Amino acid sequence: MNDQQALQLIEAMVATPSVSGDEAAIAQLLVEQMNQLGFDAHIDAVGNAVGVIGAAAETVVLLGHMDTVPGNIPVEVRDGELWGRGAVDAKGSLATFIAAAARAHAEQRLTYRVIVVGCVEEEVASSKGAHFVAQTMAAPLWCIVGEPSGADRLTLGYKGNLRAQIRIEQDAAHSAHASHTAAEHGCELWQAIAQHAYSINQGRERAFDQLLPSLVKIESGGDGLRDWCELLVNVRLPLDLDPAAYTAMLQQLLPNYAHLKVSGATPAFSSERTSSIARRFGRVFRANGQQPRYVQKTGTADMNVVGPAWGCPVVAYGPGDAALDHTPQERLPLAEYLQAIAVLTAVLSND
Repeated sequence: MNDQQALQLIEAMVATPSVSGDEAAIAQLLVEQMNQLGFDAHIDAVGNAVGVIGAAAETVVLLGHMDTVPGNIPVEVRDGELWGRGAVDAKGSLATFIAAAARAHAEQRLTYRVIVVGCVEEEVASSKGAHFVAQTMAAPLWCIVGEPSGADRLTLGYKGNLRAQIRIEQDAAHSAHASHTAAEHGCELWQAIAQHAYSINQGRERAFDQLLPSLVKIESGGDGLRDWCELLVNVRLPLDLDPAAYTAMLQQLLPNYAHLKVSGATPAFSSERTSSIARRFGRVFRANGQQPRYVQKTGTADMNVVGPAWGCPVVAYGPGDAALDHTPQERLPLAEYLQAIAVLTAVLSND
């Protein structure tokens, strides 16, 4: 696959809407494109686009996601950047996977049997595509997850995540009375959650190591007899605090009139920079005159699903600035996209 074909691929992908839960059109596009490039490609039972290329004994997986958050951004190339929803998060990474594997294979440099997976529903709590692959596919030698790191950096880990709904109910009371309203109890509870996190974070300088709760939404109301307040809380978890342990802590903070419902939970995950795939990237970066740079991110990705399930080295890589994820300014520098393809082609090759 040459650069022009790679540019056509990413533009076609970004131009195909694929909000979580509605990925059928882009899955079909990717299967058609991969089959034309020499992959054996299909759509699996949950809607993932899967392509296999190469016949080596060792299998590696390049796992990206096809879905995006909502929000229409007109697709256009402006000043060398491709604008559009999903350009950075994370169609640029998935297009990099397809282009690099196809290029290494066409140039007879491919060292591995490569499975490229475009997953569904990464942007929602289900992570349905990644869970299906983790449960049904044998563990590979190593895996690269497609998320924007920048073409010259490698992501080693992501924080865990817990999403919880907390509901407070009490008998209705007149606001002139001394008793607290349900809304006031909800505010007090949020302050207790925030203060608890503050105490845990003492001495933890890196955000990756901290417990980071956020109040996503708070609502209150009543029917004249009962008052209620609901909080939606999202918590980023460090490596040393799994969802079950934090849920137990959270339960202890709740008064007896509050009820907790966890709607999604994923543990943190990180690989070592000395892993086989991290070292392989390091060699390629150095060969290109770049000092290897490694990051651990405060978000959560499909790495958190497949990493613990497979127990193999897992890193994340892809072009683009993650600060543009989910924003109206989402755009991908096309020169960086082509640079990432060259880097990953070398990683997959026997150079």
